[in-house]
Amino acid sequence: MTGTRWLSADEQRAWRAYLEATNLIFDGLDHQLQRDAGMPHAYYEVLVRLSESPDRAMRMSELAVATRSSRSRLSHAVARLEERGWVERAECPTDRRGQVAHLTDVGYAALETAAPGHVEAVRSHMIDQLSPDQICQLAAIGQAIVDGLEAEATPDCPDEGAASSASRSTR
Repeated sequence: MTGTRWLSADEQRAWRAYLEATNLIFDGLDHQLQRDAGMPHAYYEVLVRLSESPDRAMRMSELAVATRSSRSRLSHAVARLEERGWVERAECPTDRRGQVAHLTDVGYAALETAAPGHVEAVRSHMIDQLSPDQICQLAAIGQAIVDGLEAEATPDCPDEGAASSASRSTR
């Protein structure tokens, strides 16, 4: 058995800066969405993914992978979105065991209303803090991490593993 590969001082600083930054960014984005749009960031993410899908619909299992949610967590979120009239669930026409989530016109309108404030929050919390070179570096670093983790993921465990590399909007 090998020994623990402890972080160097530089690695520890990088790790802690990353954690602090991501926690502050996500807390700020969640607060802004709750205040201005009455929804948590997780619901916004579901609406975005559905809005980017053909016919504004996705199988629940694919939506879970795309949002990196467990199926039960996603099912709970979609149930709350259904209560608001933003999403509808229907049986999958090609597989009786599956369900499809569909973004309603009311849900799309809620997303359109929430998006400008959210994008402004993304800008003020992150984009405006970085130079154009740093934004490129951050994109490359983030993609390297995603690629490495997706390569390690177990393919037959979508709740725990990789998500498709669908286009990402500001979330």
